[in-house]
Amino acid sequence: MRRAIASPRLPAPMGPYSPALVVGEWIHLAGRGAPAPDGAADTDTIERQTRRTLEDISLLLQEAGATLDDVVSCVVYLSDLSLFARFNTVYADYFAEPRPVRTTLGAMLLPGMLVEITAVAYRPGA
Repeated sequence: MRRAIASPRLPAPMGPYSPALVVGEWIHLAGRGAPAPDGAADTDTIERQTRRTLEDISLLLQEAGATLDDVVSCVVYLSDLSLFARFNTVYADYFAEPRPVRTTLGAMLLPGMLVEITAVAYRPGA
């Protein structure tokens, strides 16, 4: 069983992909980011973008009948690895122990985007 998940409260994908896909008891989320609004890239912060990105992930998980507590794995892409400590401060507020496994990479992201996160959640009976 495969079903695509989207949220009417989030923008549509920028390409031909599903924002999230439920496959059996697993929920796979495409990369999410919260780029700075037009003209605000120079004043946007990693903290704001991380909070917004994790809130968007939470919305998609809700649409699939899950929560951030069901996340087992994340891959994080940072536009600048010097933002790592500031990112971690916000990230830690969203995940309870035991936190998901995670890989963090430096990457070239879309203009204005400081962070992008993909996630996998496990929800028995999803």
